Amino acid sequence: MTNDEITEVIQKVHELLTKKKLTISVAESCTGGLISHFLTALPGSSAFFDAGIVTYSIESKKSILGVSSGTISNYGVVSEETAREMAEKVRILTRTDYSISATGNLGPDALEGKERGLIYIAVSREGQTFSRELRLTGDREANKEEAALQTLMFLVEMIGDDRKDI
Repeated sequence: MTNDEITEVIQKVHELLTKKKLTISVAESCTGGLISHFLTALPGSSAFFDAGIVTYSIESKKSILGVSSGTISNYGVVSEETAREMAEKVRILTRTDYSISATGNLGPDALEGKERGLIYIAVSREGQTFSRELRLTGDREANKEEAALQTLMFLVEMIGDDRKDI
């Protein structure tokens, strides 16, 4: 994506969260803080951005977020189940309206027997968590940026589908 396209996604997230007076938190693994960076790239993010937590190791996913050992041992850190639990746990921890998460394998090698570019993202709000699988084909840096942007676009899609406040 170009810088203009990235800025456009970030502006859309800012507009939606500000207009609807919603708060957001982030649990990141493979994106290493890039989602939080994007959320705070424009002025005004303090109105909606509560916290961003990078839980890169298995231990931090369990000890900081409270992701269950069972989820990780049964499905792995590169899994839809872990992404969903990361999003749910950070939302509860921070008491935000929404939360998002990303976990996966940026490469260059397979991780847990899962190929490079396999990423899981999730969006959580009270009572509902949505997830999506991404299969990215770029290099490590391109996959990281794409995963962060896809997570933000997924958030926009899910907030747009939230009819309870219309």
